[in-house]
Amino acid sequence: MVLPFENLSKDPDQEYFADGITDDLTTDLSRISDSFVIARNTAFTYKGKAVDVKQIGRELGVRYVIEGSVRRAGDQVRVNVQLIDAETGAHLWADRFETDRANLAEAQNEITGRLARSLHREIVQNVGRRIEQEKAVDPDSRDLVMRGWTILYRPMSLANRQEAEQAFEQALEIDPRSVDARIGIAMVLVANVTDGWSSSVQQDLTRAEQLLLEALKRDANRSTAHYTIGILRRSQGRLAEAKIELETAITLDRNNARAIMHLGSVLLLMGQPEAAIAKVEEAIRLNPHEPNLASYYWALATSHLFLGNVDEAIDLLRKARAENPGLWWVHLWLAGALGFRGDLDEARAEAAEATKLKPEVNSVARWRAGFVERGFGNVQFQALLEKTVFIGIRRAGFPDE
Repeated sequence: MVLPFENLSKDPDQEYFADGITDDLTTDLSRISDSFVIARNTAFTYKGKAVDVKQIGRELGVRYVIEGSVRRAGDQVRVNVQLIDAETGAHLWADRFETDRANLAEAQNEITGRLARSLHREIVQNVGRRIEQEKAVDPDSRDLVMRGWTILYRPMSLANRQEAEQAFEQALEIDPRSVDARIGIAMVLVANVTDGWSSSVQQDLTRAEQLLLEALKRDANRSTAHYTIGILRRSQGRLAEAKIELETAITLDRNNARAIMHLGSVLLLMGQPEAAIAKVEEAIRLNPHEPNLASYYWALATSHLFLGNVDEAIDLLRKARAENPGLWWVHLWLAGALGFRGDLDEARAEAAEATKLKPEVNSVARWRAGFVERGFGNVQFQALLEKTVFIGIRRAGFPDE
């Protein structure tokens, strides 16, 4: 339930803005799969009243309550928000959002989008923690699906992906009708292909496609399904179709930051780095606490590198490395950018770290072959690589064959 946000501005005429935040957040949260959000009319009966969160939970049968405040002074808007467990009264999460946009409609969209995404993630993670704490001996399909998503929200690693896939597979075995389990398995399979962690690329893509088509047959309006098909099509090199699927995912859920980010990566592959930057930056604004920001920084860095902004690209790749030092391709990309700038000693060190993490990628030829296998083999993208990253990695002494 979203309680009416308190207007802390001195101007009572700004009450509409606080109410608008409440309305939009209620709508956005109601789009979360299998969620139940108390309607606005009921929520607003509590406006201006001192409330007992635990009593609200008992009366309305809700597990979580969201409360917050809005302060606007001129063009500066500050929103404070808290997520509360209605059973215990415990504060699970809190954050502050600020904007200096003059356009209130845009400001409101940005704030509610970020709030909905952050709250969605926190709710899923809290459910996952509760399941683990209860040590359910015989979890149902929905519990397992939630556990799978909780694991996927962690920083990317092969171990996390394997654990998430296991949870989704168990969920599907318990409930063969589960749409979410199908989407979860497909997402793991496709992500492993794009990140170079799949040992059976075609087999994984084939199964992912089958699962996603089955999911969409049951629910054609599932944003996560269209988002995952978008990544699948990108992996297959079908960029125009990938773009359409990702745009559909965003239409169905304007807060799907990962779909926005991957739309940016598709635009990058299509040779449109300026357009890619706009999309990836939008995704970061929407979801600044994304646990896998490394891939977002990689996409931004590559776009800037292709535009000739080498220093900015290197800074962004260093941010990506700091976010997740275990991603071999970030080290290799950073080596290429550093070599391109002429920082050869550091470039060699990054190339060595990449090879340590991924021994089979030990030459430009092997790296290029991996691009093609993972859906990065289109002509425009390869041409830009040849002019930048591949030049830099060769300067660092990385062998051609």
